[in-house]
Amino acid sequence: MDRANPSARNNSARVILPLFFIDKVISYRRTAQARRTTRKGYRVTSPTEGIFDNMAGRIREKLFVAVLSDTLDSLGYRNQAFPPHIRPLDDQLVLVGRARTGVYREVFHVEPGHNPYELEVALVDDLNPGDVAVFGCGGSKRIGPWGGLLTTASMARGGAGCITDGYVRDIRTIRRHKFPVFCAGVAPLDSKGRGEVAAINVRIECAGVQVEPGDLIVGDADGVIAIPHAVESEALRIAFERVDKENETEAALVRGEKLADVFRRIGVL
Repeated sequence: MDRANPSARNNSARVILPLFFIDKVISYRRTAQARRTTRKGYRVTSPTEGIFDNMAGRIREKLFVAVLSDTLDSLGYRNQAFPPHIRPLDDQLVLVGRARTGVYREVFHVEPGHNPYELEVALVDDLNPGDVAVFGCGGSKRIGPWGGLLTTASMARGGAGCITDGYVRDIRTIRRHKFPVFCAGVAPLDSKGRGEVAAINVRIECAGVQVEPGDLIVGDADGVIAIPHAVESEALRIAFERVDKENETEAALVRGEKLADVFRRIGVL
């Protein structure tokens, strides 16, 4: 029976699809093909190369965490920079992406037959290109949520990086892949029997910073910052303007102008 017309009895009847639907199918197939584009076996870029991809490129090219921190301070968001003990494994890498969140709780036992990795794996397997896994461990000294295999799985999904206030292991593998990871330290610990993800894709606190799914995450050698979605557009506009002024200030100082005079004229320090 023709699915487009349940009453039809002619098996040879054809379904005529509207042009806009055909265009969507073609677009979807092109997107799927783009997803298969790889580098060293990993899907590493967004398949759509849309607005966020262009913005992420501009952020990497022109902005840095310090200027974003100053910008958020000016907007009244003074607790968005992660504390100094959250450090990159490789300070040559820049992290830009959207937060995907998970919150851990401490455990001391694993019941037989129970999968302690279930939600952790679910989050990683559901990553979209450009997503950043953000795991809050509540400052636990026992939980190591990230390692080499999760890095490989994340790269295969197009993930952009990881932030955690827990520990990380397999760091030689992670550095070799040039995958941006920010963490509280390095330890050989597995999370099994020490911590388990209690919820994913919810508002969390990681190292004292509140992060919601979809928040813009930017990290570099100076640290990492979470930009709330509510002020993202304004924060980026101000930050780009501020960088232009900083560049103008630097040029004036190179020419030999006095710092006080330059600050009085441009107002950026």
